[in-house]
Amino acid sequence: MAESLSNRIESIMTVIGHNYDVVVREITLGHTGRKAAIIYIATIGDSNIINKNVLQPLMQMEATSEDSLSERFKERVMESTISLSEMMETDSQKVCIRNLLSGNTALMLEDIRTYIILSTSNIEGRSITEPTSESVVRGSREGFIEKISTNISLIRQRIKDPSFTMLQYHVGKRSERELVVAFIKEIANDQIVEEVCRRIELIDIDDAAESGFIEQFIEDNTFSPFPQVMNTERPDRVVSALMEGKVAILLDGTPFVLLVPVTFPMMLYSPEDNNERWLFSSLIRIMRYALALISLYLPSLYIAFISFHQGLIPTKLAISITSSREGVPFPTFIEAMMMELTIEILREAAIRLPKPIGQAIGMVGGLVIGQSAVQAGIVSPIMVIIVAVTAISSYTVPLYSAGIAIRMLRFFMMFAAAVLGLYGIIMATLLLLSHMMKLKSFGTNYAGVYVHYRPSDWKDSIIKFPLKWLKNRPKLLEPKDEERSNSRNAKEGD
Repeated sequence: MAESLSNRIESIMTVIGHNYDVVVREITLGHTGRKAAIIYIATIGDSNIINKNVLQPLMQMEATSEDSLSERFKERVMESTISLSEMMETDSQKVCIRNLLSGNTALMLEDIRTYIILSTSNIEGRSITEPTSESVVRGSREGFIEKISTNISLIRQRIKDPSFTMLQYHVGKRSERELVVAFIKEIANDQIVEEVCRRIELIDIDDAAESGFIEQFIEDNTFSPFPQVMNTERPDRVVSALMEGKVAILLDGTPFVLLVPVTFPMMLYSPEDNNERWLFSSLIRIMRYALALISLYLPSLYIAFISFHQGLIPTKLAISITSSREGVPFPTFIEAMMMELTIEILREAAIRLPKPIGQAIGMVGGLVIGQSAVQAGIVSPIMVIIVAVTAISSYTVPLYSAGIAIRMLRFFMMFAAAVLGLYGIIMATLLLLSHMMKLKSFGTNYAGVYVHYRPSDWKDSIIKFPLKWLKNRPKLLEPKDEERSNSRNAKEGD
């Protein structure tokens, strides 16, 4: 039978390769006389745990009268010999290899066909730090990291609801990664959950290296400029979304968690909107909407007024703009495009360079290039102001992917203004609104509350009402449980 055990070992080694960090140890189980073998990968497995909790107890086993019964012997090994909190049994070699490559240990017993998987993973990862892409003044300082187990724990410690449910998947044919679909069963709509699971099961890729790969496979419209899946590094944002009836998708190896379904107004909400008093949150949210519109329309409006509709500009302002543009050799559209592209180049350079150098390049580069361009007579001073205000306004969008969409659409609006002036801007806006109204995210209207008139949903739109007035969850998501806990508490108090 020892040959059978050797064949099983060789079968596994043929698949994973005879690499230097793959450890195979064949042992005799104490005084029982039975043979066994363990396989683990030393670079991602915890050797101390394996030696202390697996090898040592196995090699000190005492013989009993039931050792000849394979099933009873296996039960004794799993229940009273190995001192690990997590272990599982499988008869699939594929599952065994997947766990080996995840840092766990495979135990094979003589005369027993199944594999015993022992949890001994010890994959190094960075500590929990503050999210870098979603900074807040008031709120949690914890952010997700690359280990999915840690990310799940960050969510679990905030959600004490027993109906919190997680479904496990594995994506990637060449390099399988663990993926978890999380939702609150008593709140989330079953149809949304089923659709999310269906799309994940259809993913066909060698390696899903980041959650962005998953996002591109499950989004509704590949050619839309709008992000139809929200990504976040913040556990508090994920918990808030789950409480509303949304679904979270966690992937091992990335700190970004996906949330579905989403609406475009969600892209302009910040996690700290719930942490501040409603007056402050409403004021900041209104300002955020206004600045998003400025970021989208300001350069195109300038092009339209200067090139086509000079009569709509007040006389004194028109004279001031004309005098500042004296000597500029380029049309307004070319001038605006040159400055916008320069800003985008500086922004991209600042991101790619080391942080201390990147900040200096962004600030100093913008000032030097802008001032030099004005002195050289290539652009007008007012164009520098327009571009600077536009760039600053675009930074107020809380979600990076939504900011990219607005920046991309800004060039579309500028082109429309250069061709037809204000009429071009209006036509481009109607086209954009038409696309947004038709767009859906997992069956939910992407335009959100602006498509269907539901008074309760408007309480948390542009103006945020006090929390004690927000008695219902968004009806747009059609949650099972529409009432929030505070509404029940208020009724009990009455």
